Amino acid sequence: MIAIQEYAVRRQQLLAQLEDNVLCIVSAAREVTRSRDTEFPFRQDSDFYYLTGFNEPDAVLVMEKSQGKSVSLLFCRERDPHAEIWHGRRLGPERAVAALGVDAAFTLSQLEEEVLVRANGKSRLVFAQGADEALDNMLFSTLAQLRSAPKKGYIAPKLMQDIRPAVHSLRHIKSAAEIQLMRRAAEISCQAHIRAMQFCTPGRYEYQLEAELHHEFAMQGARYPAYGTIVGSGINACILHYTENQDELQAGDLVLIDAGAELCGYAADITRTFPVSGKFSPEQALLYQLVLDAQLAAFQHIHPGGTLPQAMDAAVRVLTQGLIQLGILQGELEDNIQSQHYRDYFMHGIGHWLGLDVHDVGDYKRDGEDQPLVPGMVLTIEPGLYISDMAEVEAKWRGIGIRIEDNLLVTADGYENLTAACPKHIADIERLMATR
Repeated sequence: MIAIQEYAVRRQQLLAQLEDNVLCIVSAAREVTRSRDTEFPFRQDSDFYYLTGFNEPDAVLVMEKSQGKSVSLLFCRERDPHAEIWHGRRLGPERAVAALGVDAAFTLSQLEEEVLVRANGKSRLVFAQGADEALDNMLFSTLAQLRSAPKKGYIAPKLMQDIRPAVHSLRHIKSAAEIQLMRRAAEISCQAHIRAMQFCTPGRYEYQLEAELHHEFAMQGARYPAYGTIVGSGINACILHYTENQDELQAGDLVLIDAGAELCGYAADITRTFPVSGKFSPEQALLYQLVLDAQLAAFQHIHPGGTLPQAMDAAVRVLTQGLIQLGILQGELEDNIQSQHYRDYFMHGIGHWLGLDVHDVGDYKRDGEDQPLVPGMVLTIEPGLYISDMAEVEAKWRGIGIRIEDNLLVTADGYENLTAACPKHIADIERLMATR
């Protein structure tokens, strides 16, 4: 868990990025109807959670900075014994100050009046325009009131500013507490992938592997996956975001699993590809080793000052050279790279930022240049090869989809592979699956 003091520090760091005399407002997520009178499992808005650690819907965080002083206010649902019997406990404003470390807490019914008073005379209003329609409407109504009553001494903020760039720049660099949570999420996810490999055998179904993964997540305290779990066997592995997970596992096929646990809001994101029968065919092994070599080449650029495009270029060079040697691509290496012929078989990027969101916030460009890596960033590296059953290649290569994905923490002298415990070398996978 993350201490409430860290959330307070985050709020101070956010306000320190902004000019004086501002009012900042961040809203929580709302419950989403699944069907009729049932809801999807609640997932808090990541920015709101980053700044509060509060996991209830319909709340609003208001931060004020004026004359160098700052204050944080929380507006949340009030205690309601009847509602809590049916739908669970609420923190309530009475307990929010002690539990969350904010300066004061109010009911949601007090939000509009407090915002009107505190927005009066501010130079700018800072919020995520377009993210929450109800909040937008309330704030625009507040601005209209301030503009329409100058005789009351009202002065409306003259500027509106998007709060997301400032919050996201903070979220991009992980604290020690965040890194510990992400290590644990990675550990749980590694163990789930190992369990799935050991469970896998011809005649079982993709959804049964999915069930093994999710059970392991939940048994270790990560109640939900961080995203829709992908279990694609055979030709299904060539569908990048395949989530039907309904087909029977066939002897001789590979199965690609892309799955990660979410722990206290933080995501892991692992992909492993392995043979249903426990042993790679010669063709599968050649392509698999090519993807692994590409990943290891990309790893060499994960260090302070390196960039994701450098990692991508390294992986592309290895993949393209290998595809030429296997006869899948024709011609010279540089010509193929220049013409991007590899994109017929490797059509996505090399990786993405990881954190409270599986595709986490953070710029990929800074001042028009590629974002250099710095210690505390966490990212994935995930090269792949996908040769469809309609590809104009020798039949022995068709229908093979492979991806290998790990989660890397950038350190002062390179990287730490948070998911190294999940087997990915051919000999290690085959040895593990032989113990089924």
